[in-house]
Amino acid sequence: MADEIKSIDELRKAQAAAQAQGTSITNYNQWEQILEDLDTAGIESTGSFEGDVRLHSQIMSKIEAFIQEAQEAEKQKQINPNNNESSKVDNKTAQDKENVIKANVANGTSSVIMADYMKYYHLM
Repeated sequence: MADEIKSIDELRKAQAAAQAQGTSITNYNQWEQILEDLDTAGIESTGSFEGDVRLHSQIMSKIEAFIQEAQEAEKQKQINPNNNESSKVDNKTAQDKENVIKANVANGTSSVIMADYMKYYHLM
């Protein structure tokens, strides 16, 4: 039933159909959040929960690696600062991008934590 779901709307329709039959889609909340994250990033869903979880974790790994690289580059800039105006503008832009990425990672992480919490809460 939950195969080839490519969008949040399709997932919600499948969940409504499942609820009409007295069941629900396993990991619905987590999958919905993952689909929202993928949509925000402009990445197409794989169509399956397992595929989307794998894709989401790969993206999160790449973001974390990018953040680490940005932090290392920032440390290098602090060691060898350039005092010209263009480097100050570039530094601000890099900080803004880093803050956006950090916010996205924090939102994604908190969403996964909340989805896990809700999953266990509903099992009680």
